[in-house]
Amino acid sequence: MAEITASLVKELREKTGAGMMDCKRALGETEGNLEEAVDWLRKKGLAAAAKKAGRVAAEGLVAVATAATAGSVVEVNSETDFVARNDRFQAFATHAAELALTTGGDVEALKQAQFPGTGRTVGDELTNLVATIGENMNLRRAARLSVADGVVASYVHSALAPSLGKIGVLVALESTGDKERLEQLGRQIAMHIAAARPDALDIADVDSSALDRERNVLAEQARASGKPEEIISKMVEGRLRKYYEEVVLLEQTFVIDGENKVRKVVETVAKEIGAPVAVKGFVRFTLGEGIEKDEGDFAAEVAAVRGS
Repeated sequence: MAEITASLVKELREKTGAGMMDCKRALGETEGNLEEAVDWLRKKGLAAAAKKAGRVAAEGLVAVATAATAGSVVEVNSETDFVARNDRFQAFATHAAELALTTGGDVEALKQAQFPGTGRTVGDELTNLVATIGENMNLRRAARLSVADGVVASYVHSALAPSLGKIGVLVALESTGDKERLEQLGRQIAMHIAAARPDALDIADVDSSALDRERNVLAEQARASGKPEEIISKMVEGRLRKYYEEVVLLEQTFVIDGENKVRKVVETVAKEIGAPVAVKGFVRFTLGEGIEKDEGDFAAEVAAVRGS
């Protein structure tokens, strides 16, 4: 009998969408044979999940949850936007975000958490939804931010329901100052992040490889002007400042007023409330980003069905 390893259980879960305990049981019943275990799960009523597990799920919802000094965001995918409007799917995404306040950004830990009122884990509840609703679904990712003192504010763009939409943003502000004013500032910065799509919090946080690539491009552009190398160096540094204003949150022009840098806005609020304010981090989830969607020819599919 083949050894039933954690990696084998994980592979079966990814292949079928079934719960961990069901996968372990299936592998035990089939002496570790992966394909037979898939069939075993299908015979036990998980056929719907198993059949749909290979479909691309790039629609769905981004959900956020906040609780004083902590906030979480999750992405739950489905095959169609129609399912994102289903009450049960929305309830699942909402509960998953709330549970992520405790489990953090570890998706596997989140899947093992108990789903409220069901006696099932989050992963098993998702499998149950797949079988019930009839589409492949995936709890893709999660993130959590927290501060010792201050607020974690959130913003959801294109909201279908409270805290559920297509873009979800968290912003962590650390300060001993007035929490209501911090919450207001945090939400405004979160709205800015949704629109401006920064890559880094501060200049020091810019990815070194991306910075090197940008510097090389700018240097080649400057050399094309025929200027001396010492002038080229100054040109590159000047253009890099523009680059930082595009990708660094604190260097970007605040979309709310269109004039001041985000850094200046934070400093101004700090003076208002009489306490330092530090932006400790941010998270921006856009639904389906990075998922390779199937752009099949619908007309060709219809013709194929008619001809079959």
